[in-house]
Amino acid sequence: MTRKKVNDPEDLLSRNLIIRVTENTYNQLEELRKDSKNLSIAAVARKILSGQKINLYHHDVSLNPVMEELALIRKELKAIGVNINQITRSFNQDRTGTSRAYWNCNSILEVFLLSDYFF
Repeated sequence: MTRKKVNDPEDLLSRNLIIRVTENTYNQLEELRKDSKNLSIAAVARKILSGQKINLYHHDVSLNPVMEELALIRKELKAIGVNINQITRSFNQDRTGTSRAYWNCNSILEVFLLSDYFF
């Protein structure tokens, strides 16, 4: 994978730096690379040398079932929304008004039955 082209010559990485590290230091750099989603150990070393922040990411495995459940709920809500849109479209496209009258009668009856006026 090639590097991105840099327009500013000051940002160009033009000097090589070869260093030796102990196995322990190498393992620490490797762990930082894995947790930070950097592509290479050299990128981690460059960030450390330049004093830039290294963002570490942590994946909590205990949240996997919760995330799966939330994904299913989201899918169901989307399906409900699609159904509501289809019903609304059908209701608004009715030219004769028969289904509108049916829905109006049902809603009036439902309000009447749920109200305190029912003896």
